[in-house]
Amino acid sequence: MRHTRIANAAALAAAFAGTVLLPAQAQAATGSIHLYKIYYNSPGPDNRSNASLNAEWVQIKNTTSKAVSLKGWTLTDASKHEYTFGTFTLGKGKTVKVRTGKGKNTAANVYQNRGAYVWNNDKDTATLRKASGAKVDTCSYNNPKADYKLC
Repeated sequence: MRHTRIANAAALAAAFAGTVLLPAQAQAATGSIHLYKIYYNSPGPDNRSNASLNAEWVQIKNTTSKAVSLKGWTLTDASKHEYTFGTFTLGKGKTVKVRTGKGKNTAANVYQNRGAYVWNNDKDTATLRKASGAKVDTCSYNNPKADYKLC
């Protein structure tokens, strides 16, 4: 009888562990849309040229197994500068850079069309939200000696 209780307890524990682990494994397999890298201190002098503005950017990565529409999604900094995606689909396994300056949008780069810098050279926080306003990801940095942050 004692061996039966121990065997039943072991079977129950194994079944419980499987139920707890499976959703986490399934979630990891689905991937996410997330902030990947912030290049917040463009090289050279901060002269507000379009080349300098476009050298600061935030990279967003899609690690899901399907393309995802980012239409209406927003990217903001701590000072509430906001970029809203227009019609844009981020392919599976792909990245897109949200550049500060002006340019023509492509599958790899979109432009905020600003004439001033967004990302502080010492510290800031990037926040990515769905069109519904639900927070998807945040990434903060606090290092004036670096030029970028991997999120």
